Amino acid sequence: MDGRLARGAETRRVTLRRAAEIASVEGLDGLTIGRLAGELELSKSGIFAHFGSKEELQLATLAYAEEVFVDRVIRPARAAEPGLPRLRALVDNWITYSRTRIFPGGCFFAAASAEFDAREGRVHDAVVGSFRSWMAVLVGMVEEAVERGQLPADTDAAQLAFEIDALARASNAVSVLTGDDEAYRRAEAGIHAKLA
Repeated sequence: MDGRLARGAETRRVTLRRAAEIASVEGLDGLTIGRLAGELELSKSGIFAHFGSKEELQLATLAYAEEVFVDRVIRPARAAEPGLPRLRALVDNWITYSRTRIFPGGCFFAAASAEFDAREGRVHDAVVGSFRSWMAVLVGMVEEAVERGQLPADTDAAQLAFEIDALARASNAVSVLTGDDEAYRRAEAGIHAKLA
């Protein structure tokens, strides 16, 4: 039984990895159980047993992408010294996450946000939840830098977090569209100027 559970967990992990890669380029609506089964040489029934529906597959893919984002961007930043060093590490990790194409379409959540921004439903709500979680982390790190006296006391943390996120998202969009790395350099320059 333990072997079957381990194989099942591995099948789920491999399926979600491929689903996130596809969704970062073609959108979550581009996911189908049949396509994943064909690409991964697995049975449709085996994949269906893990997810049950396209919507559940989409939600699981979002959760997987969030885990990857936390592992690549947020968790390593938390190892930095609190305050401005931690905030800078967070920004640098985000730029690296997009620039190195952890997912082929760049930032998974930028793509999912654009796809589901005007829709309703559980997938939209999950995308909104991920965005709000990210912004809470960003605002919290800005506030931490203010509390330590590393940013001016009158800094509007929510505004600064919004501007940092906007520059980062713009760099992702421009780089994915043009294939040019210059957008990341510009975003880094703009964000670091705001934090200087």
